[in-house]
Amino acid sequence: MKSAMTNCLTKIDIDNTGLAAPTPAIEQERNVAVFDLLEENTFGLPARGDITPPKGPYHLNLAIRERRLVFEISTEKGAPAGEFHLSLGPFRQVVKDYFSICESYFEAVKTLPPAQIEAIDMGRRGIHDEGARILVERLEGKADVDHDTARRLFTLICVLHWG
Repeated sequence: MKSAMTNCLTKIDIDNTGLAAPTPAIEQERNVAVFDLLEENTFGLPARGDITPPKGPYHLNLAIRERRLVFEISTEKGAPAGEFHLSLGPFRQVVKDYFSICESYFEAVKTLPPAQIEAIDMGRRGIHDEGARILVERLEGKADVDHDTARRLFTLICVLHWG
């Protein structure tokens, strides 16, 4: 049972305030990423100095404010558990590359043979993994996540970058 676990997210909200309305495809990507994250994730808050954060499970509100990626974390009962802001700079190029290759992939599916589609998809997965790696680096000392959680969170970062 997920709520018995402490190092996980059990609710994710995306703050769209001030962002362009998502296309149906972007909305679908977001819904799938949130669903997958809630099904399986590893998310913990490490002690910072002599401050021990409250135990999870956690709720995450993800937003972009003043050109920064904002993670607001609370407990299941709504008590603040942590907040941190990450510069979007390190993500810009990989997000741009990811959107570009996704566009190529969706076009390829319409006309290219399976071997070429698979090659483009391998490139897409590689860029996605690079985004996850950057996120893990940026979260160091702030939040502990596994690779799959970082990949899904990177998808949500891309959704927030859209527009």
